[in-house]
Amino acid sequence: MKRFIEGENRSQSTLFPEQLDDYIAEDNAVRVVDAFVNKLDLKQLGFNRVEPSATGRPGYQPATILKIYVYGYLNRLQSSRRLERESHRNVELIWLTGRLMPDFKTIADFRKDNKQAIRRVCVEFVGLCRELNLFSATLVAIDGSKFKAVNSRDKNFARKSVKRRLQKTQANIDRYLAKLDTADREAPEIREVTAAELKQKTSSMEAPCAPRQIISLLTDGARGAPYNIYTTLPRSRKTLHPVAKKHKL
Repeated sequence: MKRFIEGENRSQSTLFPEQLDDYIAEDNAVRVVDAFVNKLDLKQLGFNRVEPSATGRPGYQPATILKIYVYGYLNRLQSSRRLERESHRNVELIWLTGRLMPDFKTIADFRKDNKQAIRRVCVEFVGLCRELNLFSATLVAIDGSKFKAVNSRDKNFARKSVKRRLQKTQANIDRYLAKLDTADREAPEIREVTAAELKQKTSSMEAPCAPRQIISLLTDGARGAPYNIYTTLPRSRKTLHPVAKKHKL
């Protein structure tokens, strides 16, 4: 088995543990999300609870929840429950939030309380993505002819065309926010499996299984395998009921 590529031992400890920043490449788009949200003035954009309260239990920073939403917008993660699950297992999202894992109710309430502010952030983020060429484009040719033009639609701007583009972008953002609300309403209630239940299921998978023994009975029957396998009591036997013989008159 030494010819295969082997992974690291999960139980192996290291003298100098790896940093979380080592798992994120320098050209990863999640770094753009982090830098974009950090430079925003959330109070001027209209976000609630930007200034923390002097009393009570401290809450999450609005920038942290906003980073989760912008990351979900970039990676098509709409449901707040799915965003919660990704914050537990997605390395990029763990790096983005600094190992903070808010629950789905906190994520959904943040969108409900700051819908207009999130809309303004999405407009700015779409413009930034277009400047950095983070959106891919597809070329569609009607026929076989291609003509080069210097004064194309993407290079010619007027007041009416800019206003029309902004309205189209805002309509797309409103449609996306409506999809988020629909995804939260239609998300099924899934009970989380506890560690004890997961351990019990794992141990049951490692235990010998009756169907596997039955398959081995069919495949290894010619090599001296037992003739019968009993999945209940070892001493149980199959009972054959005598059938009455029919006599012809």
